[in-house]
Amino acid sequence: MKAAPRTLPYATVKAALRERIARGGWEPGVRLPSERELVQEFGCARMTVHRALRELEEEGLIERRQGSGSYVAELHPISNLLQVRDIHEEIRERGHAHATRVCSVVREKADARTAAAMRLAKHAPVYRVQLVHLENGVPIQLEDRHVNPALAPDLLARDFTQVTPSFVLFEHAPLTEAEQVVEAVLANADQAALLDVAEGSALLMVSRRTVSQGAVASVARLYHPGARYRLIGRFSV
Repeated sequence: MKAAPRTLPYATVKAALRERIARGGWEPGVRLPSERELVQEFGCARMTVHRALRELEEEGLIERRQGSGSYVAELHPISNLLQVRDIHEEIRERGHAHATRVCSVVREKADARTAAAMRLAKHAPVYRVQLVHLENGVPIQLEDRHVNPALAPDLLARDFTQVTPSFVLFEHAPLTEAEQVVEAVLANADQAALLDVAEGSALLMVSRRTVSQGAVASVARLYHPGARYRLIGRFSV
């Protein structure tokens, strides 16, 4: 029987540091322990720690400052809360890599709450998509979206590792109106597992309803780890 491939020491250190950042153990702007301290913590060579930190810097998770040390990067602002944008484009504009984990893509009957939000009859057919969006390998958004099949009939056939639901909706149902509400909520067990945070952690939830030519195209709940995400709104007066 073939032996399982051995995990390289630097990858073990890198994964541990990534998890600590992802779970909010170190807030943005916090200085990481020195290389010497990390060597002592992990019981490894200094070059091992150096490579782990270098790769985390390349992924945009930390900033290394000459003569000062390594700091958790100020991660993941949304450019404008007052805009409805494709998360893939937002991440790409920051020079980072976007990836998607597909949790569920199904056709179901709308419950009373969803039907009311979408201006449909109770138990009307709707599409439901649940995805986790990652920026440089770190989960930053859990998307739970219901879509009106009449406005995006081919939605279930699309590959959401290649396109986002927002892209498909922009393609089929140009946006004419949108509503957004931002709330602070606590992560339940399922949300915590998908976003790689501790259960009970603070999340920013954006409830969004989009309308195209008078018809509700989708309603979505977008959950973001509070330690990794900021929502920014700019307007003129």
